[in-house]
Amino acid sequence: MDNDVSAGSTTTIVGRLALGITLLAFGLGSTGAIDGVTAADAVTVAQYVGGITLFLAGLLALRDRDAGTGTAFAALGALWFTWAVSADNQVSANAAGLFLLLFALVALSLTFAGGDLLAQGTHGLLSVSLLLLAIARFADGEALAEAGGWFAVAAGAVAWYAATAALAHWPTALPRRAAGRGVTATG
Repeated sequence: MDNDVSAGSTTTIVGRLALGITLLAFGLGSTGAIDGVTAADAVTVAQYVGGITLFLAGLLALRDRDAGTGTAFAALGALWFTWAVSADNQVSANAAGLFLLLFALVALSLTFAGGDLLAQGTHGLLSVSLLLLAIARFADGEALAEAGGWFAVAAGAVAWYAATAALAHWPTALPRRAAGRGVTATG
């Protein structure tokens, strides 16, 4: 087994924990899996943990010249802070859908920006989540919103695992299979 274990910087670990907690709270609220808990119940977590903590982690990463992590955390911190402070505002479903769609595009950019597999997985799952939630807003589809919530839960679990793996020195890479006889890199 490949034990590619990255200790990770403290900033990255804190940012991933903040993102994981926020995504889990928001995602579980969006799924309706817990009776009486909605996405709106995640507003405080989203504002302080997802918004402020992530944004500060982004600034610290940028100060440490980690442009990828800094950009990701600052952009996602802006997403969560904006979502939290505007949660009580009455906006049209289409306006809310547009907001989610624009941040789905940001998450998609972060997915393709590179970084480690766990960060790409988190951003990719978040992108799908936000896209499904946007479509649900445009089409008034509860099933799509629930599916988007589950993708947010999955993204939160990946972010949480990435932070915990760095702290606990768990593997962060998949095992590599050696090429067998007659197998080339091109197949």
